Amino acid sequence: MRVVLVLCLLCVAIGGCRRKSLFDDTLPRHQFEYYDTARQGLVPAQEPNEFGELQPNLRRRLGGR
Repeated sequence: MRVVLVLCLLCVAIGGCRRKSLFDDTLPRHQFEYYDTARQGLVPAQEPNEFGELQPNLRRRLGGR
């Protein structure tokens, strides 16, 4: 019984990784993106931290220049 449960969970985990993302990367992130791009220039959604891992670029996206 446990083997069947583990196999089912494994199949669900593997199948979930193959799904495409909910939103397309070419679409605007929010309704004011065109205005923000004209005002601040292109601001990337993520930036690398001091360890090289990507994190949200909230300071530049929300703060302005």
